[in-house]
Amino acid sequence: MKKGIAFLTALSLTLTFSVTALAGETSEGVMTHDEYVAAELETEVTVETYVQAKQSWWEDKATVYSQNEDGAYFLYNMACSEEDYEKLVPGTKIKVTGYKAEWSGEVEIIDATFEILEGEEYIAPVTDVTELLGKDELIEHQNEFVAFKGMTVEAAGQDENGNDVAFLYNWDGSGTDGDDLYFNVSLNGETYTFTVESYLCDNTTDVYKAVTELKIGDIIDMEGFLYWYEGVNPHITTVTAAK
Repeated sequence: MKKGIAFLTALSLTLTFSVTALAGETSEGVMTHDEYVAAELETEVTVETYVQAKQSWWEDKATVYSQNEDGAYFLYNMACSEEDYEKLVPGTKIKVTGYKAEWSGEVEIIDATFEILEGEEYIAPVTDVTELLGKDELIEHQNEFVAFKGMTVEAAGQDENGNDVAFLYNWDGSGTDGDDLYFNVSLNGETYTFTVESYLCDNTTDVYKAVTELKIGDIIDMEGFLYWYEGVNPHITTVTAAK
């Protein structure tokens, strides 16, 4: 479910935005992922991370999925011009300073600025977390690029005729083509709701089409970002028939 209102915060940022950094420059005050996880909510955090995917840009604010070798960070409404948004291609290294926040279980960085850093690019390998579904350890991979394998498509709801359907437009079926897709998949007797976030993967993408063609009972493999909303709610980027 998309956020209907912006976060309010009593804290203000006075950091100067820069789009480049000197090659080989040592960054000061940068947190490890463990330090970020341990930080209190609503405190200032600084991390170095790599763009993995871009969700949206609007009114000089960008929402970005990012990850480094140690963990992932969801950057929500980060200050960013449209010109600089185009520079944030997957693999780009950035230094981000903002505030740690939580929204319905999703831990993210808000009210952030960033610098683009020179250096090698990094694309995170996919981590198979199928066996962690339903376990407390799963949240340790929040926002990472992950895979789920061998899961069975279940009914997501009913159509206007009362027939079970494999997906819904919006979480309650109130949407139309082009809106978010919600679908249910099961493993070991437990059912989970996964999402195709339309800002990330719109109705022109392969994954959007694949979900609209799912049938109840299909067994599928998936990849995507381990987003959280009142529990695990991955943003799926790839759906294929199980191998």
